[in-house]
Amino acid sequence: MRPLLLASAALLAFAATSARAEEGMWTYDNFPIARANQTLGTNIDQAFLDRVRLSSVKFGGCSAGVVSGQGLVMTNNHCVATCVANLSTPQQQYGETGFTPRTREEERKCPGATAEILTDISDVTERMHKAGEGLEGQAFTQAREAEAGRIETEACGNDPKIRCQVVSLYRGGQFKLYRFRKYTDVRLAWAPEDRAATFGGDLDNFSFPRFAIDAAFIRLYEDGKPVKTPTHFVWNADKPTEGEAVFVSGNPGATQRLLTMDQLATIRDVVLPLDQLIASELRGRLIRYAEEGEDQAFIAMDPIVGVENTYKRGLGRMRALTDADFIQAKAAAEADFMQRYAAADANGSNPWEALKTIQPLARELYAPTALLEGGTAMGTTSVAGGSQLFQWAKAIVRGAQERAKPSDQRLAEFADSRLPGVESGLFAEKPTYPELEQIRLEWWLSKTREWLTVDSPYVRTLLGKESPEDLSARVVAGTKLADPAVRRALWTGGLAAVQASDDPMIQYVLSIDADARAVRAEWENKVKAPTDRASEQLAAARFAAYGDAVYPDATGTLRLTYGKVEGSDVPGQRFGAFTTFAGLWDRATGAEPFKVAPKLLAAKDRIDPNAVMDMAVSTDTIGGSSGSPAVNARGEIIGANFDSTVLTQRNAYGYDRNTNRSVIVTTQAVTVALRDVYGMDHLLAELGVRR
Repeated sequence: MRPLLLASAALLAFAATSARAEEGMWTYDNFPIARANQTLGTNIDQAFLDRVRLSSVKFGGCSAGVVSGQGLVMTNNHCVATCVANLSTPQQQYGETGFTPRTREEERKCPGATAEILTDISDVTERMHKAGEGLEGQAFTQAREAEAGRIETEACGNDPKIRCQVVSLYRGGQFKLYRFRKYTDVRLAWAPEDRAATFGGDLDNFSFPRFAIDAAFIRLYEDGKPVKTPTHFVWNADKPTEGEAVFVSGNPGATQRLLTMDQLATIRDVVLPLDQLIASELRGRLIRYAEEGEDQAFIAMDPIVGVENTYKRGLGRMRALTDADFIQAKAAAEADFMQRYAAADANGSNPWEALKTIQPLARELYAPTALLEGGTAMGTTSVAGGSQLFQWAKAIVRGAQERAKPSDQRLAEFADSRLPGVESGLFAEKPTYPELEQIRLEWWLSKTREWLTVDSPYVRTLLGKESPEDLSARVVAGTKLADPAVRRALWTGGLAAVQASDDPMIQYVLSIDADARAVRAEWENKVKAPTDRASEQLAAARFAAYGDAVYPDATGTLRLTYGKVEGSDVPGQRFGAFTTFAGLWDRATGAEPFKVAPKLLAAKDRIDPNAVMDMAVSTDTIGGSSGSPAVNARGEIIGANFDSTVLTQRNAYGYDRNTNRSVIVTTQAVTVALRDVYGMDHLLAELGVRR
């Protein structure tokens, strides 16, 4: 093996036991303070962790950080892209011009957006494990979910300002109750021109050097006023220093490092190929639609960016799971773990064998479950192609059916403790575009028919005697669900109103719901429940062998990781730690995707060419870490994570310090943009930056 790969193998093997160096997306109640200080030469303490946690924000599927005492929060521009699109019209396209309110009164609410700050963590493992004792299959899953709902309700009650969530860690080895302060009035305070944040387009995505000001500000409001946030990050507008310590606090979406080799083979052979084919073909349809005219390009812009991001991330993960050296290192780590487990286990149980026997069923059931129901936690395929109208209809139909039952007998997402989140998304005043909705539905129906075959009984239910084209056109043209008042009336009216509705989208979802529920039940009985059981055994084995030196897989909950500002020097990835505005001017060609945003280009003579735009950091991040505040050892914010390199996508399955690099937009670049490009003087004053 080459020296790089030898190092990678050693790191991966060690990852199966305990973490070292910068590895680990650590929970705040188990952060290795001493090890971090030793690695970085810092002197952080528990008070530092508490300040960082209380200044960190979960914003939808992204992360963010509070940066003033008046509820001002920094995140990525791509994290507010949906908000920008929802606030825009073909006549006023904020993606083209930037959103630059001159006063707080001009800040505008992001439809359906929520933000949360984690305030407390408590252990509920014993209760959750006891709830599933002696049960199998869907009964096991339902009992666990019901207990989680009870715990959440007990902890939060009906307080709309608080949200509680039972979080599974170590794939069922631990359960923690996370308590959040919730904000449902989130307003856009600043966003640059889209081209300033996405310079380089898909060609530069998941790469470095980067020349993107991928930053934006939102503000938390309550009772019509900005929220007071005395605990917040201090803004540092100085140039970052190569080699300095960096802590990144965010909500990484999902990693699969604790999966067995058999489970990873299912991801490689079944999950990723389906997800990649689906994403690539949807991308093609959206691009074709965008080429029809300016209005179509405006409508498709945000969806195209999202699909391209999903596809490129999946491509990096496929490369990891087909890299013989990478897989060999993972296999060696598993063999070492199995040997230790066998030596210590007097009962002779074998959770690896249990998980192996599940995989044929997982392979068989993944496609119908992903395409008809979603929610397998294995892949990224969206039911109905992500159609907003379909999603609203499904929430209304399922909600009506489930709310007729006691809370502990419902599907997990409709438990009393989780209904406020459902209602927030359902009643949001978001624009919808019939042509885009039809494209998504038509594509989903055609791909489901192709993947499951014409003879599948599921496909017969989905289509009946109609074609994907005719069915999608009919239900989109006839539905009135774009009107939030209609959605609210159906939700409030309950099951009787839903069953009496003549809305074609509602009736269509009702007609296919039984099949979708059956697919979900089969998955939970044959895959999810036995997987959770065996994974619990593996978690117990890890704790017995390695104690708390093991960190859990990412689950979309708040984590802290650490590293240093530095470039990379490995084959296929050689670069320095920083990019500057001078590099932007040099890279610009005047043609897309290397065309500089107009306002940014007009400010060229006012901008210090040596100001740092973006930096590479060796922190352990993954999708969902977007917007995560990057903080120095003094607790000052010095940037926001917005990407990682393509080689880092193997990070889903194992950390490799040599290739892992997070890409951070610096606070220096954001300061330059606010001051020299967009004239946001009131924000600069709020951040404590002198004009």
